[in-house]
Amino acid sequence: MPLILLIILPFVGSLLAAVLPANARNTESTLAGIISLVCTVQAALLFPEIANGQVLRQEIAWLPSLGLDFVVRMDGFAWMFSMLVLGIGTLVVLYARYYMSPADPVPRFFSFLLAFMGAMMGVVLSGNVLQLAFFWELTSIFSFLLIGYWHHRQDARRGARMALTVTGTGGLCLLAGLLMLGSMVGSYDLDAILQAGASIHQHPLYTPMLVLVLLGALSKSAQFPFHFWLPHAMAAPTPVSSYLHSATMVKAGVFLMARLWPVLSGTDEWFWIVSSAGAATLLLGGYVALFQNDLKGLLAYSTLSHLGLITLLLGLNSPLAAVAAVFHIINHATFKASLFMAAGIVDHESGTRDIQRLSGLRRMMPMTSTLACVASAAMAGVPLLNGFLSKEMFFAETVFLDAAPWVRILLPLVATLAGMFSVAYSLRFTVDVFFGPAATDLPRKPHEPAHWMRVPVELLVLICLVVGIFPALAVGDILRAAATPVVGGVLPEFSLAIWHGINTPLIMSVIALLGGIALFGSLHWLRSRAVLGQRTPVLHRFSGKRAFENLLARLSWLARAWRRGLTTQQLQWQMLWLLLLTLVAGALPLLLRGMQLGQRNDLPLSPAFAALWGLGALCALGAAWQAKYHRMAALIMLGGAGLVTCITFLWFSAPDLALTQLVVEIVTTILILLGLRWLPRRDQTLAPLTAQSNYRTRVRRIRDFLIAVSAGLGCAWLAFAMMSRPFPESTSTFFLEKALPEGGGTNVVNVMLVDFRGFDTFGEIVVLGIVALTIYALLRRFRPARETMDLPEQQRFLAGDLQTDLLNPRNAQDTAIGYLMVPAVLVRLLLPFATMVAVYIFLRGHNEPGGGFVAGLVFSVALLLQYIVSGTQWVEAHLPLFPRRWIGVGLLLAVATGLGSIAVGYPFLTSHSFHWTLPVLGEVHLASATFFDLGVFALVVGATLLILTALAHQSVRAHRYHSRLLEESVLPKD
Repeated sequence: MPLILLIILPFVGSLLAAVLPANARNTESTLAGIISLVCTVQAALLFPEIANGQVLRQEIAWLPSLGLDFVVRMDGFAWMFSMLVLGIGTLVVLYARYYMSPADPVPRFFSFLLAFMGAMMGVVLSGNVLQLAFFWELTSIFSFLLIGYWHHRQDARRGARMALTVTGTGGLCLLAGLLMLGSMVGSYDLDAILQAGASIHQHPLYTPMLVLVLLGALSKSAQFPFHFWLPHAMAAPTPVSSYLHSATMVKAGVFLMARLWPVLSGTDEWFWIVSSAGAATLLLGGYVALFQNDLKGLLAYSTLSHLGLITLLLGLNSPLAAVAAVFHIINHATFKASLFMAAGIVDHESGTRDIQRLSGLRRMMPMTSTLACVASAAMAGVPLLNGFLSKEMFFAETVFLDAAPWVRILLPLVATLAGMFSVAYSLRFTVDVFFGPAATDLPRKPHEPAHWMRVPVELLVLICLVVGIFPALAVGDILRAAATPVVGGVLPEFSLAIWHGINTPLIMSVIALLGGIALFGSLHWLRSRAVLGQRTPVLHRFSGKRAFENLLARLSWLARAWRRGLTTQQLQWQMLWLLLLTLVAGALPLLLRGMQLGQRNDLPLSPAFAALWGLGALCALGAAWQAKYHRMAALIMLGGAGLVTCITFLWFSAPDLALTQLVVEIVTTILILLGLRWLPRRDQTLAPLTAQSNYRTRVRRIRDFLIAVSAGLGCAWLAFAMMSRPFPESTSTFFLEKALPEGGGTNVVNVMLVDFRGFDTFGEIVVLGIVALTIYALLRRFRPARETMDLPEQQRFLAGDLQTDLLNPRNAQDTAIGYLMVPAVLVRLLLPFATMVAVYIFLRGHNEPGGGFVAGLVFSVALLLQYIVSGTQWVEAHLPLFPRRWIGVGLLLAVATGLGSIAVGYPFLTSHSFHWTLPVLGEVHLASATFFDLGVFALVVGATLLILTALAHQSVRAHRYHSRLLEESVLPKD
């Protein structure tokens, strides 16, 4: 099974889950569970190779000349993280099956969850840092969707927006840092970067690059000062919280720091930035967790504290500390996932997460309480549990650190105090919830959940016990395989024995346990006497959420102030400044450096061509002159200028461009005609201009005329200067020579579009699809001005069933009557003929002028003629077209064509030609780019119809508006 399937399968499952019915909860959870389990088993089967020190690597060529290949890479550390993402993901899916309500939109939940799993696997397995940045941002997007899953709740919307803003901004910083890192090394390949540590440290851009990369990592892992977003992400469903906190979202930051540890660590900058952020978060999260009354809130702040512990270990510049960090990543994932699931069970069965209302649940939920107590003990670092071992390693690293004397004194104190906090909030989670008198005012009577809902917690707690009792046997090989790449290949000596004798770390553990118990008892006594309020002492004055919202408000105010100062509601002034800035930007370098005409020989001027362009210029001037008051005349002359452009393309032997321009002119004319209907008419009540106003108007028109002439002449002169220069090397020679042997076609333009520059074309059709959908969405909310909303005056006072030589009844079921009978019959007969022409143009496009774009426009025009003559309602009743589906099918065809070339080991969208000899037909030539061109055809049809029919629907709205006015006028008034 190729490594790339570990990334692809979750995304495929996400698409399948999205289309399942809302009531198929078992089907959706089974699908998600099978996919995640298959991926987990496949990853586990790779461990023998990973344990031997192999680095599994799979490359898919993308842009080899730029070093941008799609690389999937798995070493020991990536394998360990893959097992966390996939293994805990499998357990979360099983847990979510019983946690989610049947009333919830479950397909959306499992679709988002699987997509998030795929994005996280992309981060973990990326062998190219730019590819890693892409998946990094995908995790932010899908976490936003998961946190805001219950979007009807305000806290979910706010938490999702906060998470996306912070982590998305950090992701942009990370992208900038990775671009700098790649340029410093000369490659974006992860293996090349991991071997360039010395040159990176000595590079003058090391510090700014490090700051940018760490901004991305620290914001993702919610480290100080970006810690505030994580507690607000608790608005997500508990399965999401369990997954985000244990194995995915917030672990991505520490993953990146550990991934780049061999090349970025070892400097003072790394030590102070990373360790300071980690130590601050370690103490801050532990302290605030003591005063949380929400079970998930307590666990959220405990996650902050433990992520701070991992970050601090990575910042100590010690290989043994890095090993301890990797070990605690494993341990934290197991006990934190089980604790969140236990908290979800309590909430699910009792109806609340409020610690102040919960008490004595061990009598009603004995199994759940036992599991929660064991997992809490692991979080507190109690002996014979996995958390104790990594905590001991942490204490040892703070004691034996080679640093300044005050650091060597302060760090053990910080570690011990954080250990006390951990014990205290772990006791709060267990004692206050599961012990004491039974609660009597709960929304529901608590009871044990369904057995399979508890199974994931049981398995995770079992891992905590097995690792804690038999560490070397259970996790020794895994830890060695995972930590070796992190420390750069030379693993320091370490021991996973439970007993190391009486030493300083053990004494620190004892002090942390006893001090934590005493701290919990003191706080419990203060709460019982109502001394402690609902807020965190001291720190409630400093709210990260409040600071974040204030920052957003100030930025919004600043943006509005700049907008008010630099813009105006008058489009003419906006266009004036935009055009002036463009002119200055274009003219300034030419004025400073100079631009002379080339020495290329001129062709003799053709009188016919000069006359043609003179006619086009007159049409353009006439269109500009008549645009304000005579829109139809301006549109006709604008079409004349477009027709001159078509003939010009033909004159210069560019039939593809001429054909495309001609069809685009037709579609654009229809579009403008539909839009003109909704523009307000000239206001006849306006007073005539005064002499002073008339003078200002003339000055403005002269100014605009001079600007327009300057822009036109400047562009013309620049084009002429470029064309008059000889070019010793031209790309046209390359395309002319390679079109047939490598592209499989003789039409160079089409081969360029669908093969050589296929990725550009793919991007363009994606943009076209987005634009069409955006226009469709905007027009659904479009409300024209009231004076243009009603029917035209010539239709307004005629009866709806009136039929004359010049008018058909508006309520006719078929418009092929009366004066429209002949046009309606003709356009309906024209449709199959135009379809055949479109197919012909499409099939010949690879070798003769044509192609999917032109064919799509031809077919669209044939369909639009049906709308124009037969009317919107008749066409949609007899020929449902579903333009949005055309757009979707087109994109899928384009993507499938590109992925097909990847599947056979070639770069994305590489074209292949096939030749068959068939009876009667003879030799048949087919290029794989034909299927890509078919996608272009489908998308162009869908986008054109979606935009124009959305405008056409406004006429239907006008008839409804007029009918409503008539009804209101005849209704009796009170």
